[in-house]
Amino acid sequence: MVNKKLSRRDFLRMSGASAALMASGMNIQSLLRAAPANQDVINIVFGGWGATAEDNGVQAAIQAFQAENANIAVEWQLTPAAADYMQQLLTNFAAGTAPDTSFITSDAYETLRASGQLMDITDRITSDELLGQPDYFIQPQEGNRCADENGRWHGIGSTWVAHHLYYNIDLLEKAGITPPGFKDDEIWDWDTFVANAKLLTLDANGKHPDDEGFDPDNIQQWGVDWPLWWMPIGAAVYSNGGSYVTEDGLLGIDSPEAIEAMQRLSDLIYVHHVAPRASAMSDLGMTNTQMIDSGRLAMGVDGSWALSYINPSMMQVPLGTGAIPKMKQPAAIMQAHFHSVISSTQHPEEAWQWVRFLATPFYQTSFLKIGLWLPSQTALSTPEGMKTWLTEGIHPANYGDLITDYLPKHGVALRIPSGYIEADSSFITPAFQAIAAGTPVADVIPDAVRQANEIIAAAKTA
Repeated sequence: MVNKKLSRRDFLRMSGASAALMASGMNIQSLLRAAPANQDVINIVFGGWGATAEDNGVQAAIQAFQAENANIAVEWQLTPAAADYMQQLLTNFAAGTAPDTSFITSDAYETLRASGQLMDITDRITSDELLGQPDYFIQPQEGNRCADENGRWHGIGSTWVAHHLYYNIDLLEKAGITPPGFKDDEIWDWDTFVANAKLLTLDANGKHPDDEGFDPDNIQQWGVDWPLWWMPIGAAVYSNGGSYVTEDGLLGIDSPEAIEAMQRLSDLIYVHHVAPRASAMSDLGMTNTQMIDSGRLAMGVDGSWALSYINPSMMQVPLGTGAIPKMKQPAAIMQAHFHSVISSTQHPEEAWQWVRFLATPFYQTSFLKIGLWLPSQTALSTPEGMKTWLTEGIHPANYGDLITDYLPKHGVALRIPSGYIEADSSFITPAFQAIAAGTPVADVIPDAVRQANEIIAAAKTA
């Protein structure tokens, strides 16, 4: 495959918000674990991001892979934060010094594929005895995110992740609230959710938002935290009958359904007074995890990956999980980073063998067990398969319902279009920030989407 170097314009278009982070002077720390010097061993560089859990998991995978492939050594280049890593990767693409294999964020995958930076691995997958089985990956979701318009794959999804609700069991019981679950008859509708969030919100005098004399400037216990960035926002949009990305590959969050959904999220803060402003959390110096654990927050919408650090073994309060509430229908965005072979690699076969290994049950199971991931492989999603990774003390008792009942019916797997990086950083993220600050959705979203779609449309014809 011909490798296209990025032009200066391409690089600037793809850098987006990550470039701003670099401009602020943030340091990138990389851990290099070089393979033994041996002229008979092919060295494959693998780039990615993550904290201790990811680092430990990759190191364990490298040891297992190298035990089976004595002729290949993997050099792990770790950067703590995804934004920092992707900025460095874009820099390396422009300089012609990219790694052989890499994590690729879901919002950058299509942009990098279209610019020729990712190797086509379709034929290798279809001819593989394991990965090529028709039911190996959960379908059609895997194909929807990996395959381009011609059905060609340039990466494999690492896993699935999705947002759901975490809650303090004691606080819900004290308020007399039946907690939500993942089965259809256990999912709260929007009105029930707002009413329960009000019951769980208290000011310094013990008053609820609808009580006379309630003080919204002195809230001691909030009902819910719903972060305002694209995945949890997208879940609300689809739940209200809208689309984040339309069938023609443009952003659709300027539809009446999408605008209504986003306004409902803003109203949790500014109308119902059941959710904290970001500034309130900053003033407290707490994350939503710490707020749940301290009793300052009853419920939090967060990614499934958060279970690796918001789980019963790590929390002082009893923790439960359930589906996020529905507006018109249940919905949650399913997404995750990709594992890809970089097209400039000098060792395509060895690089493929490593990416293939990352799509085996060994690698995925190690992260499933600690609560970081959800399975993207069919066998790990069956009742028998889940027994191999559902872990007491990590996964709440009803967590299997998320895999067997909720996501197969209500998970939405998005393919983020080429050009989204620039469109998002220039227009969509600033619009979301304005909404979080209290600006009415209808005042900022239509113009932001119009300008963002001009960028995406131009990328489609480039």
